[in-house]
Amino acid sequence: MPAPLPAPLAEIALLLYPGAQLGAVHGLSDLFSVANLMVARRHGAAAPRIRVSHWRGREDGTGAERVFDSDPGAPGEPDFIVMPPAVIAPISKEEAAPLAHWLRARHERGATLASVCAGAFLLGETGLLEGRAATTHWFYANDFAERFPDVRMDADKLVIDDGDLITAGGLMAWTDLGLKLVDRLLGPTAMLETARFLLVDPPGREQRHYSVFSPRLRHGDAAILKVQHWLQATGARAATLEAMAHKAGLEPRTFLRRFQKATGLKPTEYCQHLRVGKARELLETTTRPVDQIAWDVGYEDPGAFRKVFLKVTGLGPRAYRQRFGVAAVRDNAPAEDAEGARPAAP
Repeated sequence: MPAPLPAPLAEIALLLYPGAQLGAVHGLSDLFSVANLMVARRHGAAAPRIRVSHWRGREDGTGAERVFDSDPGAPGEPDFIVMPPAVIAPISKEEAAPLAHWLRARHERGATLASVCAGAFLLGETGLLEGRAATTHWFYANDFAERFPDVRMDADKLVIDDGDLITAGGLMAWTDLGLKLVDRLLGPTAMLETARFLLVDPPGREQRHYSVFSPRLRHGDAAILKVQHWLQATGARAATLEAMAHKAGLEPRTFLRRFQKATGLKPTEYCQHLRVGKARELLETTTRPVDQIAWDVGYEDPGAFRKVFLKVTGLGPRAYRQRFGVAAVRDNAPAEDAEGARPAAP
């Protein structure tokens, strides 16, 4: 008879809450299976491995129970609990309440809680994220901030690992979260081998490379909304503080305070996001030179445009076009460095 497998190193539970994306659940299950395979190929039958389980809320609302287990009958409870993305919309407060209570209890007993995309809303209902940094899909970032004002939302980050709480942003960021857990449990070699096998990038991407500017418009301040519509229509050209305050019918100091309260951004930052959004579209769909695009979106100084573009997206304009441009000119010109400028000639 073959020797029995060693006890699992840790159990990762995938929580099937109402509306959870089953594709991510099965994808994570496969990712952890591949990681186990990669380790077994190097170390044989005695290799450490991850136990994978699926959990669903009980019908009586008293918590959750296993409905799938890679090690059926094995003792113990989850060391990690993952809340996958939602298919359509974040879970409601009412649906989340019984699972949030169960999650808090597991956390108190030492489990690490992790979420992907809109799964952060369920994690947020536990109250454990208050005062701490978290991320979610950029599309839901404003909704999350309104629902959980005591959480420090950072939608630029794709993964925020805060030790006992981990949040991942984009809909497909379950790959990043899964690889991070493999790295934590089985080591960096296993993580890189798993990423290579699955043909996915290892962790380290940023969500701001992919997100688009989604301004707050439903804040109820009619004067500020009027300015926002004007900025959108004009591409934020001639958008001086005096011009914006005049458009709003407010004193400059009052305008600054109300604009930031309504939009979450200073007027300068807001205009930068609008201009960069237009520049991204031009970089993706045209072959115009970067300097021309800078001028088209309102920057007389191409160097200043490159710095703002890098600040907002995390990439220089040329690097952005090389990654996302549909009609990009893929020549042999040297790529921009981290500051958005070409390397100096030797």
